[in-house]
Amino acid sequence: MFESEATRFQNAGIQIGADASHVEKQLLSESLAPFNIGLRNNALEMARLYSVLFCFENEIRGYIRDTLNENEGVDWWTKLPQKIKTHAESRQETALKDSWLEGEKTDLLGFIDFGMLAGIITEKWSFFSNVIPSQHWLKQRMDELEKTRNFIAHNRMLLPSEFQRVYMYIADWNRVIGL
Repeated sequence: MFESEATRFQNAGIQIGADASHVEKQLLSESLAPFNIGLRNNALEMARLYSVLFCFENEIRGYIRDTLNENEGVDWWTKLPQKIKTHAESRQETALKDSWLEGEKTDLLGFIDFGMLAGIITEKWSFFSNVIPSQHWLKQRMDELEKTRNFIAHNRMLLPSEFQRVYMYIADWNRVIGL
């Protein structure tokens, strides 16, 4: 009986239960409260951009993984250039041995630098050329996005025009690969 009444109330726009988004906003507000308003506003703008870049970068990793798995089989990793494999394996080894962080450490593709992702695609171009317009198109966007990504990773503020370029490049990518 309560569930049907709750649904009627919710359909009427009445909130039933806890509002998780309100709680999250409150926690964020409390965490940022000690800092000046300008710094807080910049942080929130950069957090939105970071979120988009995080999704974009991980989408590319997934796209590479899926494409190579489909075209080269489950052992696709062994068919990458040795330089790329060595780089990733070395970084993974360091993470496993030296790090107190407990995050994801099994995905070797996650240890590839952002800039190397375009290199994998161009190295295996025959599997990607039916979707990505050209290697030049790929390299231009990935080079600029890598610079932006590194700028953000070092907590530097971007100009509004740079925000727009990032959003445009990511929208281009999403359109091209069909997201």
